[in-house]
Amino acid sequence: MDIQKIPLGNYIADFIDWLTLHGADYFDAFADTLGAAINGSTQSLLWFHPLALIAIFGLIAQGIQRKWMLTLFTVASFLLILNLGYWQETIETLAQVLFATVVCVIIGVPLGIYAAHKPRFYMAMQPVLDLMQTVPTFVYLIPTLTLFGLGVVPGLISTVVFALAAPIRLTYLGIHDVPTDLMDAGKAFGCSRTQLLTRIELPHAMPSISAGITQCIMLSLSMVVVAALVGADGLGKPVVRALNTADIAVGFEAGLAIVLLAIILDRVCKQRSPSKGGAA
Repeated sequence: MDIQKIPLGNYIADFIDWLTLHGADYFDAFADTLGAAINGSTQSLLWFHPLALIAIFGLIAQGIQRKWMLTLFTVASFLLILNLGYWQETIETLAQVLFATVVCVIIGVPLGIYAAHKPRFYMAMQPVLDLMQTVPTFVYLIPTLTLFGLGVVPGLISTVVFALAAPIRLTYLGIHDVPTDLMDAGKAFGCSRTQLLTRIELPHAMPSISAGITQCIMLSLSMVVVAALVGADGLGKPVVRALNTADIAVGFEAGLAIVLLAIILDRVCKQRSPSKGGAA
């Protein structure tokens, strides 16, 4: 018995073709604007002398975490990356990761807060979040590459889609787990809904939100090699080049740069635990 196949893939392909045909000018304008923003951010960072920027990164790490070992590790890691010759690629990757993370936070945190207050909305959104996290990342690149062409934009959009679920889920979890007693106490003192959110829910949920942001950074960084396949600059390019030529040296050095950048971002962006008397 022959079963008629549902031409689902053809429907999607026809829809993408329709978008390309009728919205090419809009997609090109969006790609140009987004690409200019990323390139501007990258060039702004590259304007600094590498040693000056490394000192700034060290000061940022010290100011956020107040740990001298982390500051020394940050400075030493960037000096090693500079010595290996991957400074520009590292800055390009850093700019893309930070840009994608900012977009994910701007979209994901409000959605997570809204979902925590609207259970039906979260139930409807769960399948979409599952889909975003389980669909292979290469599948994202096919429509984005068709709509936006080669360059950093399709890689960045795919990165945002891939990483967006983390801040949404963890923000929802943090807000949803606020103790009822705290909420009741706030209401008893006459707090408005905005005051309940800003004075009770968000402070209590901040560790979970911070974990979501950190996870978002790690997921964004994991996409650098995939983004390089569609023309994005950064550390993914030497990795792909090393893969094509079986160059172990280049592959190891570029991979080490990615690992060091991931460790720095993870440690610096992690929420600092409260001090128990005494400086670190």
